[in-house]
Amino acid sequence: MSTIENEPRPAKRRRGRVRPTAETSPHGNDWSSWPEYEKAVLGFRDYWYPLMWAEQVGRKPVPVQLLGEHIVLVREKDEIFALHDRCPHRGVPLSLGRRQYEGTISCPYHGWTYRLDSGEMCAALTDGPESPINNKVSVSTYPVAQRLGLVWVYVGDGDPPPVERDIPDELVDNEFTMGGRWDIREGNWRFAAENGFDEGHAKYLHNTALWRLFKVMPAWNKTRIVEKDGWLIRVQDEVHWEADFPGLGTWTNKRWWKRMPLPDAPGKSADINPVIKSLEIPGFVSIRLPGLLRVAYPHFIHYEWYVPVDEERVRYVQIMVRFESGVRASAFKAKYLAAIRWLFHGQFTGQDAWMVDVMDAPPEKLYRPDLSLTAWRRHIESERPTVQVDRTPGAKR
Repeated sequence: MSTIENEPRPAKRRRGRVRPTAETSPHGNDWSSWPEYEKAVLGFRDYWYPLMWAEQVGRKPVPVQLLGEHIVLVREKDEIFALHDRCPHRGVPLSLGRRQYEGTISCPYHGWTYRLDSGEMCAALTDGPESPINNKVSVSTYPVAQRLGLVWVYVGDGDPPPVERDIPDELVDNEFTMGGRWDIREGNWRFAAENGFDEGHAKYLHNTALWRLFKVMPAWNKTRIVEKDGWLIRVQDEVHWEADFPGLGTWTNKRWWKRMPLPDAPGKSADINPVIKSLEIPGFVSIRLPGLLRVAYPHFIHYEWYVPVDEERVRYVQIMVRFESGVRASAFKAKYLAAIRWLFHGQFTGQDAWMVDVMDAPPEKLYRPDLSLTAWRRHIESERPTVQVDRTPGAKR
C-alpha cells in the first residue's frame, strides 16, 4: 500500500509564460531549430498520463484539465470513467452535475443524462421519456486505467495501447513500496521537463536545499547524453568538486559537515538494490516521452511526470520508489511521512517550481551544460510525437 499526499492548487499567476517565438537577437535565440517542440505547448497526444490518486475520485464528479482538454472523472463502484466536461446542450460543465441514476451523470441545468461508459445521452429528463433528442447526442469519453494507485487517462486517437507501455518497466515487473504527491504548478510543462533534466541547476539552485544539507554536490561536470530503451540518460565523463576562478576565488559545494558524495551512477555503488543494479543505468538522471523524469539512486528511484494542464500550468506528479517489502518497506513509509515528503517532494522540488514559474523563454542563450536540453529537444524532433491541439466539441482552440 502506498503513502500518498496531494497538494492544493496554487493561485494562478501570469508568470512563467511561453513567449511567442522570437527571431535571433542579441538577447538570444528562438526555438526555430525545434519546430515540433515549439508547437507542443499543450504536450503530446497518444499517451497515458497520471492525474491524481485513485482514492480521490468517488461518486462526486471531479473536474480536471489535461493537455488543455476539460475532463470530468467519476467513479462507479471499482471503475473510474472520464468524459468531456461539457454538456452539448448549452455548454454547462458536467462536473457540476448530479448522479441521478446508476452508471450515468446528469447535467445540472436541464437534466440531460449521459452514460458513463459510452458518453451517450440516454435521457433528457425535462422533456420526458419520448423526447426526440434521446440517444442522438453524446459527449467524448477517454480511456481510464488505475495503476500505482493513480488514475491514468489516455488522450489520443484510436484504440489505446496498454497503460503499461507508458509506465517504466521496473514498476511493472517488480514488487515495491512508494510514497508520493502531486500538485499543479505555474509554468509550461516544457520548462518543468527541461528543469528536471537540466545538468547544471542542481549544483547551484539546490545547494541551499535541506535535502542536500549533508550531501556534497559537484562544482561542475563534463557530461554526455546516451539513449537506452527510449530513455535519454545523462552520463558524467568528468566530475569536478571545486574550481578556481581567476580574480574571484574558489567555487565548491564542499563543506566540513557534508558526507562523501554518492557515485555519479547508481551502479558504481558497492551497496545497491538488486533491482536497480539490474537496470544497468549509466547515469543518475534520465528522461523519456511524453515527459517522465527518472532519478536513480543506489537504494531508491524518484520519478516525476510533467503532465500538461494548459499552456501556463503543469501537473507535477512525483513518486519515490523502493524495491522492498516487509519490514524495510514499512520503515521507508514511516521515513517518507516523517521527512522525505516535505524535504524532497516539498522544499527541494519547490525550488524547481519557483524557477519554472519565473522562467521566460525564448529568446535564450545556452551554455555547455545545456546539452541535456538540446538533446531532449532533438529527440522530440526525431520521434515526432503527435502535438496536441484541443479538438473536443466546444473547445476554444
